[in-house]
Amino acid sequence: MVSTGQLTRVVDNSRAAFLSGRTRPLAWRMSQLQSLLQLLDENEAEICEALGKDLRKPKQECISFEIEFLRNDVRGCINNIQDWMADYYVEKNIVTVMDTTLIHYDPLGVVLIMGAWNYPMMLSLGPLGGAISAGNCVIIKPSELAPATSSLIATLIPRYLDKECFQVVEGGILETTELLEERFDHIFFTGSGAVGKIVGEAANKHLTPVTLELGGKSPVYIDSSADLDITARRLLWAKCINLGQTCIAPDYVLCSKEVEVKLVEKMRSLIGEWYGNDPQKSPNLCRIINNRNWERLHNLLKSTKGKVEIGGENDSKDLYIAPTVITEVGLDEPIMLDEIFGPILPIVSVKSVDEAVEFINKRDKPLTLYVFSSNKATQNAFKTKTSSGSMVVNDAIVHLSVETLPFGGVGASGMGGYHGKYTFTTFSHQKSVLGRDFSALGEYLGETRYPPYQDWKIDRISLLMKNRKIPKFLSLILYLACFFLGWLVSSLENKFN
Repeated sequence: MVSTGQLTRVVDNSRAAFLSGRTRPLAWRMSQLQSLLQLLDENEAEICEALGKDLRKPKQECISFEIEFLRNDVRGCINNIQDWMADYYVEKNIVTVMDTTLIHYDPLGVVLIMGAWNYPMMLSLGPLGGAISAGNCVIIKPSELAPATSSLIATLIPRYLDKECFQVVEGGILETTELLEERFDHIFFTGSGAVGKIVGEAANKHLTPVTLELGGKSPVYIDSSADLDITARRLLWAKCINLGQTCIAPDYVLCSKEVEVKLVEKMRSLIGEWYGNDPQKSPNLCRIINNRNWERLHNLLKSTKGKVEIGGENDSKDLYIAPTVITEVGLDEPIMLDEIFGPILPIVSVKSVDEAVEFINKRDKPLTLYVFSSNKATQNAFKTKTSSGSMVVNDAIVHLSVETLPFGGVGASGMGGYHGKYTFTTFSHQKSVLGRDFSALGEYLGETRYPPYQDWKIDRISLLMKNRKIPKFLSLILYLACFFLGWLVSSLENKFN
């Protein structure tokens, strides 16, 4: 663990390690990824214990949503890092047909990853695999609101990874404030919009690029064509995992009154089936992270003028809020203004797809949008007429398991994305490279750029530089023709010189 007052030295040491070139070779990156995977494999019980202390997470949620998610991400990095690191060759125009044009992926340098408390292992170490793959040194700041997991991360990282290239900073607001005064080459933050703004302002002082994984009110639309038995199961599961403390948890439902009545009854039955007559005694529900967040959720329940159809029970000593469904909520109530981040699900009545689309578009752009419908036109309407970080049709949250899909917000729900190769590119600079030789043909094609300037040179430059779509087979023929002409010109020059 690194304490306040030492942070400048910590960042400087990491920068010195990066500038030494240690992180650049493929073999080094691969070894660190394998060590990270080993960390997860050898400490599963310890991780579950820490998550249990912080959030009382059930074992299945610990393994499925935190440990196994991280394992799969690291496995993906190991399986693909060689391809990701390879130079990417791009198309050329007539002027550059004899040249080499490519994108080279450069590591950024020393980056900061700021985790969140709701999935304290996954969100602190989730971006790490991609940062390692890209060849960076990393400072990790776990959330102080999940102290057991933060302490475990601080213990395990130096045990398994390079101690100079990967360091953990623990602490609260004071340590975080001091840390943000340092210069980083990228800051990756997961958390609330309010803190995200503070991070962005601090990064601006050094012109540091940021990825902000925030949140917001992720809406759900359900129409009469949906299979309501399956919809209810998938929706309730997505709302109740981690007791609703998930950035992409369904925040509220938009549906007709007819659908609402049927949906409420199906969810009532499922809660009894899954969690028993007294859900508070169920081992399958987490707890709210702390008193402050419990009070916030409790105040939402107290302030609503809606009808509590299911749940509503709460216990401050146990940090428990029951899975709760509310209908007839007012649109100006606190529960409909800010992200709920808990097991409370309001249902708002709408009469049409257009009304639902309008409702969503009048609010901040959500992190994700869920549509339950068998109607392709309805699905397409939400895809094309709304803006959100992601969209899932007829399920919820499962898109996180697809590493070929970037995950991230838009507008108030965040900026930037990651998962799989997208994490690698987030922590890489895509350097444009053009390589050219000294051939006579190349010089002939480019000689019109030199003074004295004349009208015929303008015409030739315009002709050569014109953006045109050249079929791939013609590009090959053009390249071979230019190569032959270049060889011919060079041969003639050698013969007569």
